[in-house]
Amino acid sequence: MDKIPDVLVRPEFEASDIGKASTADVARKLTLIERISDMHSVRKLSILVIVVIVWEVYSRLSGVSELILPKFSATALALADAVFSEQLLYMVWNSITVLISGYAIGIVIATLLTTAAATTRFGSDILSTLTAMLNPLPAIALLPLALLWFGLGADAIIFTLLHSVIWPVALNAHVGFMSVSETQRMVGRNYGLRGIVYVVKLLIPAAFPQILMGLKIGWSYAWRTLIAAELVFGGSISDTSEGASGGLGWFIFVSQMDLRIAYVFAGLFMVILVGVVVETVVFNKIESLTVRKWGMQAR
Repeated sequence: MDKIPDVLVRPEFEASDIGKASTADVARKLTLIERISDMHSVRKLSILVIVVIVWEVYSRLSGVSELILPKFSATALALADAVFSEQLLYMVWNSITVLISGYAIGIVIATLLTTAAATTRFGSDILSTLTAMLNPLPAIALLPLALLWFGLGADAIIFTLLHSVIWPVALNAHVGFMSVSETQRMVGRNYGLRGIVYVVKLLIPAAFPQILMGLKIGWSYAWRTLIAAELVFGGSISDTSEGASGGLGWFIFVSQMDLRIAYVFAGLFMVILVGVVVETVVFNKIESLTVRKWGMQAR
């Protein structure tokens, strides 16, 4: 055997006395400021406060017209007046009622399409073909057909909402099903899971993060489509028992026609507020009870 060169031999080393090791706190109590800044809701609220302050300061100092950008204080007063004097909350409820109907029907149709696609090859071909054809089509482009087929009313809006819900929900669920590992699929087959039982007990829990994402996207698309549709014919949705006619989109449209720009911004703020509430209360709660609890998503 060849002799190892001296340059490759590491010389002996003996450590000298390093003294007593010092220890630090393994954990320390957080200060009040650190605890507050660590709260997710506080960080979001601070961003909102900064935006409001910038809005108010800019609208006051820039000299911009109230017809272009009203002050935040004027918008807040308009929002309060619309809630207490113009039955804005009833209009919001009119919109949410229609949205829930269209959203629920769209989820049912998307579930049927995705289940067929997950269990049969023909169903997969149908879903991929319909998605490629209809998903790029803007939902608002169906308004003329909705008016011809269903007339001026809630049915036409629900038909338009279906297009906004079905394809993102079905597409995300199908992608989630396809991402389930073959090992999990084989385990399910070994346990005798077939058909609908196979989808419900194996595919849906394994692909639930992707399914939940599709539900979020479908909700946001449906909410935007609803507001856009109501800007056109939302006045036909009325609640005669409360005297509030139309939905939230119709409130924005009427305010714009009357040049009440502060009320337009108040209506837009209500659109944002409903979206934030649904995202925080509904979808975040579902996430905490499912995918976060199961360890499928970081907290």
